[in-house]
Amino acid sequence: MAMTPNTCDFGWKAVDFSLPATDGRIVSLADIAGPKGTLVMFICNHCPYVLAVLDRIKRDAVELQAMGIGVVAISANDAVAYPQDSFDNMKRMAKMQGFSFPYLYDETQDIARAYDAACTPDFFGFNADLKLQYRGRLDASRASAGPADLRRDLFEAMKQIAETGQGPRDQIPSMGCSIKWKSA
Repeated sequence: MAMTPNTCDFGWKAVDFSLPATDGRIVSLADIAGPKGTLVMFICNHCPYVLAVLDRIKRDAVELQAMGIGVVAISANDAVAYPQDSFDNMKRMAKMQGFSFPYLYDETQDIARAYDAACTPDFFGFNADLKLQYRGRLDASRASAGPADLRRDLFEAMKQIAETGQGPRDQIPSMGCSIKWKSA
């Protein structure tokens, strides 16, 4: 289990990327950036923390996209050590789950390192200027989904960013499985 840092590096500029998507496209940050903000999520296929809240991630993504927030998910796990996270399995998951957002493969792990991603899920919420405003949790769920009426921390933060350009000052770190880094 890993956690994201306790503080958000407010104003940190989103790092550009150009990665293969499960739908056959190459997707860059400019392709998915929204007029009201952008959400970059690091997820994977096998993490119980991700799987526990995948329906909530999908729900929030659809609602945020309707508000003008661009959404993308990236998997950077070592697929040799964790074959469930292979690009072929990512394609199957994206199709089966009907993701409304691109699901990208960071095979080199360069983008995960550039973002200093720590765990799955790890959420990076940017304003319209692509400056970081949120680095917290989805909600209070852990390796199993919490009650349906949990406060939607990520959704509320991204809604605030869409409306004001600023994220909440108080943020609770995300918790999940560590990124599965390749050996050196």
